[in-house]
Formats: sequence, C-alpha cells, structure tokens
Amino acid sequence: MTAVEVLDGREAQVGKFTVRRVLPTRPLRTVGAWCFADHMGPAEVTETSGLDVGPHPHTGLQTVTWLMSGEALHKDSLGSEQLIRPGQLNLMTAGRGIVHAEEATGTYRGTLHGVQLWVAQPDRLRHGDPAFAHHAELPVVEHGVASATVLAGSFLGATSPAAFVTDLLGLDLVLRPGSSTLPLRPDFEHAVVALDGEVLVGGAVARPGQIAWLGVGRSEVEVQARDQSRVLVLGGVPFPEKLFMWWNFVARSADEVSGFYSDWRDRGERFAAVDSALERIPAPTPPWEPVRVRPAP
Repeated sequence: MTAVEVLDGREAQVGKFTVRRVLPTRPLRTVGAWCFADHMGPAEVTETSGLDVGPHPHTGLQTVTWLMSGEALHKDSLGSEQLIRPGQLNLMTAGRGIVHAEEATGTYRGTLHGVQLWVAQPDRLRHGDPAFAHHAELPVVEHGVASATVLAGSFLGATSPAAFVTDLLGLDLVLRPGSSTLPLRPDFEHAVVALDGEVLVGGAVARPGQIAWLGVGRSEVEVQARDQSRVLVLGGVPFPEKLFMWWNFVARSADEVSGFYSDWRDRGERFAAVDSALERIPAPTPPWEPVRVRPAP
C-alpha cells in the first residue's frame, strides 16, 4: 500500500469561471473511470450571468454535475432543459456525441459552488446513444463525524440511483470537527478532493485545489478535520483502457479526436444543435493538425 500523495491541481477557465482542475494532472490521469474533475467556485452569479458555458460537444464520457450551493440551468442536444440545485445530480451520457450548455437560471442570484466530473466510457459502450438523467434526491449516510451523500456506487448500504457504466464510488463528505475512518474497497483505487477547508487524509494535509491520491489496495482511510470541511471521495476499479483526451473529447487516439474535431468544426451530423442563446464554442485546432491556410482574396 502506497503512502497518500497530495497533488496540486491547476487553474483553468470554464465559461466565466476560474476553476481548480484537479484531474487529470501530469502524475495522475484517472481514478478508476473518473478522468476529469473541476472544482468551480465559490463565486457570485446573477439571474442573467452564471457559468455561461456555451454549446460545446462531448464524446465517450459521462458528465456529472454536482452543486454545493447555487443553481444552474442545463440544456443539451437531446432537448433536455434541467435546473439543478444543491443535493441534486445531473448525469449526461455522451456516447458517440452530444452537445450541451450551462446557463444562468433567469431567477437565481447568489453564490455558485460545485464540481464537474467526467467518467470515461469503456470501448464497448462509448459509441452508443447519448442520454440525460436528473436525480433530485440522493441517499445520505451518517458515519462518525461525516455526513456522506452517495453520488455514485454504494457506501455503507446506501446506493446512488445514478446509472454509471463502470463500477464507481463517488461521495460528498461534509466533515464536522474530529476524525472518521472510512471503509474502502481494496480492489478500487481512491482519491480525495478537498472542496472546503483543510483536511487530513491518511495523515496528509489536503487543501482546496489539491487531490489526495490513495492508490489501490486500501480497506480504509482516516479523514480528520479541525473545522467543518468538505471533501469529494472518488474511487473505482483501475480503468483498463488507454485513453486519449483532448479538449472535450474522450477517445483512444489522435486520429479519432481529429474526426470529432472536424465534425464539430464543420457542423457535422454527429453533433446536433442546442436551444441556447449562448454562443457556440469553437474547438481549438489540435496541435497535431495541419494549419488551414485561407486562400488569398
């Protein structure tokens, strides 16, 4: 069993938000099938100015949107339009291709704080139909000084209603001062993302903007908080397939991504339209693509 390793995330710009991107990092690409984690906010939004992420495409993944405070409006190319609030979970399956936007609600003004996660789809499912599901209620389990909301998988007899395509664990833990020992599946690899406050994870200090990597083979881990804090626990069986991720696409090769990029750039049939007033986000040119030179006028 390896020692807990705390890794720094990096800042990235998503819509009008500066986020802390803690997965992937250079040393840590995936945790089970979890392949992406953005910690967004807390930041102030208004009725007409929120995340403001215009229509953009995805392939080969499931997105998980989880808010700790605030409200946001999801729209996608399936025709879904869903307001999401704290304690609720949006699960969007991209499959061969989907487009979505994240907008201001038109009614909410205040603080927005949450996480956006991606789950890589295995090869046998990643070319399937896109889908969207909203879960208004999730199970909550009390364990020592922790109150655990089960986003994905099962924990202490409680199971999330969200249907994932791989065996996962996702927990939002609100920690009161003190310590708790969390039971873990030894066949899973795990990581803990600090969301609010400083926490000790297996004796290692983690702060917002950092992810504590636990590795595989642990049957438990102790989490400690001096003040009320919040963390996200991610886990899963190590993902057996090699991923190629670029921009909003999860694929297996640069050639595949080039095809997705061309479909989005050229408004191909793979990616349908979204009923959104926000501007469609253009894809940056992949660094391996030849530069397209416009003919002289």
